[in-house]
Amino acid sequence: MTKRVAAIDCGTNSLRLLVADVDPARHKLTDVRRRMEIVRLGQGVDATGMLAPEALQRTFKVLREYAADISASHAAAVRMVATSATRDAGNAAEFASGVQDILGVSPEVITGGEEARLSFAGATAELAGAGAVGQHVVPPYLVVDIGGGSTEFVLGGAGSAAGDGTAPRSGGAGSAVGADDDRLAAISVDIGCVRLTERHLHSDPPSAAEVAAATADIDATLDRVAAAVPVGSARTLVGLAGSVTTITAIALGLGAYDPARTHHARISASAVHDVTTMLLGQSHEQRAGIPALHPGRVDVIGAGALVLDRVMRRFGFAELVTSEHDILDGIAWSIASGQQARGG
Repeated sequence: MTKRVAAIDCGTNSLRLLVADVDPARHKLTDVRRRMEIVRLGQGVDATGMLAPEALQRTFKVLREYAADISASHAAAVRMVATSATRDAGNAAEFASGVQDILGVSPEVITGGEEARLSFAGATAELAGAGAVGQHVVPPYLVVDIGGGSTEFVLGGAGSAAGDGTAPRSGGAGSAVGADDDRLAAISVDIGCVRLTERHLHSDPPSAAEVAAATADIDATLDRVAAAVPVGSARTLVGLAGSVTTITAIALGLGAYDPARTHHARISASAVHDVTTMLLGQSHEQRAGIPALHPGRVDVIGAGALVLDRVMRRFGFAELVTSEHDILDGIAWSIASGQQARGG
């Protein structure tokens, strides 16, 4: 039976809404409405430990628009998930109160492990189907979700978590996650594109020393990833979220961002490296002239590309499969399957 649901993903950099008709029995999710706005909720959180007042106001403004969309769509249930920035903030209660007032539901500030699990579910639901990508995509999958504040790595087989939004036990950001009977291995680490930019990439364009410092930070973190997740057993790398989809659009030479072109595109490691080198060598003005690059990502895309480039080099992946379906779709699946959904 089809159920109309509304899923909201509030990350460090972006705020996104998906209203979808979900049929768990047929493993089918049909978009009704998708939206994405850059609100930069995580502005300064790495340095201050607090959500900035102006960041909260930007986020609440967009949430009011989402609330109107949800009401007009007659969604049966709503779930809002908040990730890295609100995990780290000392004033998360202020954020939660504002969300409750606007949406009538409380945001679920999930752990890194829960975030990883939902991302895996959203990204791999279609990959288990014959011919979904048009070429063979072989499990196990390593799903890499590069966000603003953190990056999640999840290893699992076909259908391990698709359509099931239940969360594994988690040690939180920077910790490994055991997924029990679903046999997922995951870790969430603090190397998101906003966080790395604020830590290291201060010049325009970034200096060689700044890029080297960011690279060292990423590489040290990937040592922890390798110790926590058996990435060597993965046969396919699946990349998610705005940094990955933007890099894919640039690598494809798109004149405008087109999710129909980027979804399930295959991009080589050499193409990712070339795009990364280009972005890190450009000024803010030059990056702003890239037609497929959203204005809200111009200042942080270099760091996001660097994370992806180092992941592919470190773990020996020759290519990437890009997915436009990610944690947002995983949230929608979790509502439809009755896991932690909140009535609308």
